[in-house]
Amino acid sequence: MAVGARSGRDEGEERPDDAVARETEEDGALETPHRSFWKELPLLIGIALLLALLIKTFLVQAFSIPSDSMQDTLQRGDRVLVDKLTPWFGSEPERGEVVVFHDPANWLSGEPTPEPNIAQKVLSWIGLMPSAEEKDLIKRTIAIGGDTVECKKGGPVVVNGKALDEPYIYPGNTACDDAPFGPLKVPQGKIWVMGDHRQNSQDSRYHMQDSTGGFVPVDKVVGRAVVIAWPVTRWSTLPVPDTFDQPGIGNQAAATALGLGAAGLAPVGLGPAALGLTGAVPLVMWRRRRLTSGRTDG
Repeated sequence: MAVGARSGRDEGEERPDDAVARETEEDGALETPHRSFWKELPLLIGIALLLALLIKTFLVQAFSIPSDSMQDTLQRGDRVLVDKLTPWFGSEPERGEVVVFHDPANWLSGEPTPEPNIAQKVLSWIGLMPSAEEKDLIKRTIAIGGDTVECKKGGPVVVNGKALDEPYIYPGNTACDDAPFGPLKVPQGKIWVMGDHRQNSQDSRYHMQDSTGGFVPVDKVVGRAVVIAWPVTRWSTLPVPDTFDQPGIGNQAAATALGLGAAGLAPVGLGPAALGLTGAVPLVMWRRRRLTSGRTDG
């Protein structure tokens, strides 16, 4: 009797993929779908906003330049990023640094303060745009506590007997001909500040009759401006000029915490919002992996 062709498997034999299919139908544990990205999006946004707020509060904050007093180093409308972390570790301003500080004694008296709308207030609160309500100033630190500083008409600014070479001064300006001063001894815990646009800057020279004597208390300093972040065509760091490193002028700090040196802190170019998003993405992805792993293993 002729024997027919063999089918390839015995009647009662079961293929591995059949067993997997049946197990999937009965158990359903292996077919749990991944959570939709859109369901995770609110969590991602929430974490990003929280991190942005923390970064703005403790690490870096954006400030808008409202005047011409720091030309040509800073132009009206520039956005600078200010390092707020190092003051938490006891770091104080050094000579040559561009710093943002709270109004020490009504220096901005009479200056108009813009009234932001609700959206601007929210974006400012989380660090996505500079605050329009805070009355802060930005100047260059010329002398620190213990220094002797002076400037005679027709001459340069002199710190501890060393004349400063100031190429950053606005073209056509003099070092201090509009308001010569000194010699003055800077008290400990204070700094002497001047704008780079000397003939258009209401700086320490113009507030010597105030309660502070023209000196800015260190505890009023918000932080050091390290980067021009906007517009992108003007992106650059704000280094300490070489003249403040000349021998004999004093003990110039070579670097501060977290690698912040004379060239500034490179990562702050991301800004609070971008840094917050950068930190939020790994957290959400880790959470998604944990949820997916838990379903698959169970």
